[in-house]
Amino acid sequence: MTRTTLTTPLGDEVLSLHAGDQVLLSGIVYTARDEAHLMMKERGIPFDPVGAAIYHCGPVIQDARILAAGPTTSARLNALTGFLLDRGVRALIGKGGMGAEVARDLIGRGVYLACTGGCAVLAASKMSLKGVYFEELGMAEAIWIIELDSLPLVVGIDSHGNDLFADIALGANKQFHRKFT
Repeated sequence: MTRTTLTTPLGDEVLSLHAGDQVLLSGIVYTARDEAHLMMKERGIPFDPVGAAIYHCGPVIQDARILAAGPTTSARLNALTGFLLDRGVRALIGKGGMGAEVARDLIGRGVYLACTGGCAVLAASKMSLKGVYFEELGMAEAIWIIELDSLPLVVGIDSHGNDLFADIALGANKQFHRKFT
């Protein structure tokens, strides 16, 4: 396990990361939840996706300040992620992991970075607001342009196909079956 400092836009450096590595991420990220993903599929991606990081988050914004910005559950975006990776997105950020299809899609292309749930105010303290796309979707669903200053994350799925979340589920299932069979 290593600790790495990364700055967006991301390049091939993410390909050397391994599941479990700690990352301090700085630079521009774009929030996107369900409606934003659907809008990008329909209208196009409003930012340069090459090297981008997508944060699965619906921040709380007031007076051009980010008050809270915790991650949302990433798995619900499994079916809406492939087109972003195809266009060059290098990192997905959220909580709870993603499905096996996304893990396969990340091989040789990018990583899934886990952000600790329940720390929305702490995460916001590492962020500044830079702009917004699709504001008509409302605060939670718009794409917010956020600049990070050393947000601590963990590589949950690496570009080699290793998936911490799948490994934990497998281990828990084995433990359960040993105990009750």
